[in-house]
Amino acid sequence: QVQLEESGGGLVQAGGSLRVSCAASGSIFRINVMGWYRQAPGKQRELVAEFTSSGRTNYADAVKGRFTISRDNAENTVYLEMNNLKPEDTAVYYCNALIILRRDLFPTNYWGRGTQVTVSS
Repeated sequence: QVQLEESGGGLVQAGGSLRVSCAASGSIFRINVMGWYRQAPGKQRELVAEFTSSGRTNYADAVKGRFTISRDNAENTVYLEMNNLKPEDTAVYYCNALIILRRDLFPTNYWGRGTQVTVSS
């Protein structure tokens, strides 16, 4: 059983900073992809930032230069440092990971429960 547990988030004023964390736990052989998505009210879930299977990072254009994704491979944890936050960043932020549970299995997609980030103007 694999779980993605998010922490952090909260309420911040525009221009402020927040950090969210996501730790994957369980019987994990390898994590191929891990990152963050967000979903604002009335909008589709969208990619924010991720580490690809090759170790590269992808960022949504809207957050480039403001958000930084980092990771601790030993702890199966990713972090998202969010700076210069804007009201339009308000959303539920979801951790996502493509995880291989065993060497002979295909990757499985997992989601966290989400953490609310609210940016006031």
